[in-house]
Amino acid sequence: MTALHVEHLSYAYGRKVALDDLSFAVEPGTFCALLGPNGAGKSTLFSLLTRLFAAPSGRITVAGHDLSRAPRKALAAMGVVFQQPTLDLDLTVQRNLTYFAALHGLSGRTARARIAEALERLDMADRARERARDLKCGHRRRLEIARCLVHRPSVLLLDEPTVGLDAASRRAITAHVHDLSRSDGLTVLWATHLTDEIEDDDRLLILHRGRLLEDGTAGALRGTRPLADHFLARIAEPA
Repeated sequence: MTALHVEHLSYAYGRKVALDDLSFAVEPGTFCALLGPNGAGKSTLFSLLTRLFAAPSGRITVAGHDLSRAPRKALAAMGVVFQQPTLDLDLTVQRNLTYFAALHGLSGRTARARIAEALERLDMADRARERARDLKCGHRRRLEIARCLVHRPSVLLLDEPTVGLDAASRRAITAHVHDLSRSDGLTVLWATHLTDEIEDDDRLLILHRGRLLEDGTAGALRGTRPLADHFLARIAEPA
């Protein structure tokens, strides 16, 4: 079963086309990088995947569930980290996760075990009693990723998750999520405009002006030149 399947998805803001007949499929346990410059359509795609926007055409399937026909099941299979932080800064790390667990119907011993597991996975266990407001930006991002893991999704969506982070924090977050995909079998869709966050064995989708330019393994697509050079050359080509 395909973990994430997008078929003939289009979306426009008035006359401006944001996505143009986009189709791709991601297999379970794959780290898939969605690479595109600002304005490529990455955030629009995430808004459609999470039902913030309704898709006027096309089809989205998550873990075998059609997003339009079985939205609750499809959304329950996802964990999402948006560009903009969504933490309650006045709550502790533990209480942020407890509240999120409750939204998914988890409480008591089950919730506590899931929260402890997620915090340990993201090296955040020693910060459980700290307020989110007191965390550095990198640790806030780790908390948001830990929060996504509490309900044990099969698909993890991250929209530009390292925006505003320093180089060390970016590397740490990228490494953590790659490890989650490899060791836990999570399917990851990682949207970015930064080529240094992508490894050669990652699945790579290059998106530009709402269209999919390339789909393959990053190392195979870039060939003998750096990925940054390949990416810049591709998006510079005439439409």
